[in-house]
Amino acid sequence: MDKQTSIESQGSFHVPIDELTQLNQFPKDNTAIFEPQSSIETTTSNENTASVSGRRQVNRAPEKKITLFALRLAVLEKAATGLGTLGFIWATVVLLGGFAITIDQTDFWFITIILLIEGTRIFSRSHELEWQHQATWSLTDAGLSSFRAVKSRSHIVIRACKTVFGYGSREVRESTSHLRRLKDRNLEKKKTLNRTWTSSDVPLLPYGQWVFLSRNISRLLYWLQLASATACVVLSLIKLVKQNYGEIEKGDTDKRNRKSALTIFYSLALAEAMLFLLEKAYWEWKVMFKKLLDGINDECELGPTGMISIRRFFYDAYSKSVNGSIFDGLKMDLVSFAMELLDSDSSDEQLIGVRILKNFTKNQRFSEDTLQKIGITITVIERLVEMLNWKDPQEEEIRKSAAEILAELAGKKQNSLRVAGIPGAMESISCLLNTHRNHSATACGEIWKKEIITDKENYGYWAFNQLGLQILKKLARDHDNCGKIGNTKGLLAKIIDFTHAGEKLLTDSRVTESQILTVKRSLQVVKMLVSTTGGTGRQLRSEISEVVFTITYIREILKYGEKHPMLQKLGIEILTSLALETDATERIGATGGVLKELFNIFFREGLPENQNHVRIAAGEALGMLAFESTANSQRILKLKVTEKLVDALENPLLRINAAIILRNLCIYSGPGFFKQLRGITMAAPTVLREIMTQENKLQEVMVGLAAHVFGYMTSDEANAMLEKAGIQEYDLAMALVQILKKNPQPQTKTPRIRRYVVELATWMMKDDTKNIEIFKHLGMEEELEGIIETTSEVESFNIFSGAIGLSRYKTSIHSLVETAMNLLRDE
Repeated sequence: MDKQTSIESQGSFHVPIDELTQLNQFPKDNTAIFEPQSSIETTTSNENTASVSGRRQVNRAPEKKITLFALRLAVLEKAATGLGTLGFIWATVVLLGGFAITIDQTDFWFITIILLIEGTRIFSRSHELEWQHQATWSLTDAGLSSFRAVKSRSHIVIRACKTVFGYGSREVRESTSHLRRLKDRNLEKKKTLNRTWTSSDVPLLPYGQWVFLSRNISRLLYWLQLASATACVVLSLIKLVKQNYGEIEKGDTDKRNRKSALTIFYSLALAEAMLFLLEKAYWEWKVMFKKLLDGINDECELGPTGMISIRRFFYDAYSKSVNGSIFDGLKMDLVSFAMELLDSDSSDEQLIGVRILKNFTKNQRFSEDTLQKIGITITVIERLVEMLNWKDPQEEEIRKSAAEILAELAGKKQNSLRVAGIPGAMESISCLLNTHRNHSATACGEIWKKEIITDKENYGYWAFNQLGLQILKKLARDHDNCGKIGNTKGLLAKIIDFTHAGEKLLTDSRVTESQILTVKRSLQVVKMLVSTTGGTGRQLRSEISEVVFTITYIREILKYGEKHPMLQKLGIEILTSLALETDATERIGATGGVLKELFNIFFREGLPENQNHVRIAAGEALGMLAFESTANSQRILKLKVTEKLVDALENPLLRINAAIILRNLCIYSGPGFFKQLRGITMAAPTVLREIMTQENKLQEVMVGLAAHVFGYMTSDEANAMLEKAGIQEYDLAMALVQILKKNPQPQTKTPRIRRYVVELATWMMKDDTKNIEIFKHLGMEEELEGIIETTSEVESFNIFSGAIGLSRYKTSIHSLVETAMNLLRDE
């Protein structure tokens, strides 16, 4: 019989998908798959969101200080430019145009020199920002602060000279040799076809190339402006102080306004130059002395390379404020700036962009805003997905950063849907799982060792593997995304391949955390896929179970993974979910050693308390594997574990799952194993005591087991067991009626308890007619009528996928109640 005869296409299958990084937090209820679960969300996420929003309001964007600084500089710059323009017009129209012949020769040359100087300064200023941009395009440039680079290079030159001439220690020579090897390796990497110039490396003249490289022109223009403004101040002050504009002869009307005109011109020139120098002084004060850019870099936590990003952002904000409206720079922010750089054709600019976004998405203060902004910009998501396909070694950091950003982005459900909705996204993520495994190696540990060496020397494949698995884990939280993962060619096989640990890896005490993390994440992804509900879940479970390595790899984890209980728990939960499919159940049972290893874990003693969750998971898996499977039930009986299961009924940790396993063995093992199951009759006293004293889940499973335990006993044996337990038949009947009275409606935590009570009461009335009178006296008939009036679909299923029932009972609860009522009436 198919275990999913009535499964629907929507809902949430409740094999718990917890965040496995929290090793000490596990669900107390170990039989969730056997109970219906509500899909109502808790308010925890809302509270977290509120707290994050509160933090977000408190922490203002640090880059606002930069945009405000750029605004103030732009005000000074535009004021100086405006005065300069007015002075130029005044000089050309009023002075040189009107008084060119009448002004003194000294004034003529002063005015001419000042105009030439100002023209030079204006020209330099108009192009300085362009060269400043060029100086920040390459990450290898020193930018404006080139003194450190020169100083660093001088030390390298000195060390090289010492090495050449034999001075210095052997360590220095070895260090230089190492640097030379690194340089040669970098040169080898850069021997790729490049059809364009890097702007910072363009030689403007054939000689003196270092001086005339474009990255040094910005500094030249900067000093040229300072010199021009200083000269303008000196010349203007000389004239304004001396006021020697030449004598005006009496009656000479052509020269009567000359003094005022010249005074106005020199004043304008002085004011313009002073404003410009004030701007530069303010610039130097904030940048060099107050360390504004360094402070912003520290606030943003961008690290040592962040200064390049901050400087570039500052130049862009200042340029926009100067060339457009002074308020244009205020509209900029680092996130939008970084997203614009992603679309650049320059790898350096792309690297600046992904570095900013990576740091901001990982920073608790900025991640919420950053992820929200990226999430609503589809073009940026598409660009990040595209970067996952880049395999050039020179673009390794860009690719890795893009993967880290997408891993953070996929953590939000809405964003994960957008990421998965990008055409080719799953194929791009699949590219991250490409490895260069040496399949000819016989030992798994040797494979890992070789790959780690490869990572260090060439390319970080395992880092990309872990990021790819992390992205898939977050995407798999959504039902639709699980379907897309399953439909991506070759992706399931890759994921399952990473679940292979092997004996050497699992038992080696020197194994690294990253190796275990890769196996763990792959198991988490597989677990989420097999836990998917609906038709998609059936297809995924079928495809995953058909991969010939899936169950074998999990068996190795169960057998050798005692040092890694979390891996064992994940593997067990995968088997539990796969057991929802009849074919998968048979494959698991037929794989040698799986059932045996599960029982070894279930019965293992002496484990720390924080590892009990593994034993509980093993019990639930065994219950599912025995459920509706005659072959697996018979395999379990051949392992001769019946006596241990009976003893486990006394263990508070194991008794619920032990009772479920025993009940399934009684129902599904078949008639040929009556003798082997006779041993469960020894559990009758324990079962009866639990029925009388316990409540809720434990009481439910014990009532369900009791109806089948008594089926293996004669009336005399049953009476003997009741006497051994110190319980009278009347007391047991009273307890059953009280259970029905306490459950006037079917409960989600004990959905089958009323069914089990009716089954046990029916057996008692069939076994001894005296019990019919007892039940009549206790009001059982009224309780049975109440069951008919309140029967719910929740009582019609053996197992549940969230709120969806799977595998309907062959006998309806109405039929059970009618049988019991007929016994009461026919007496």
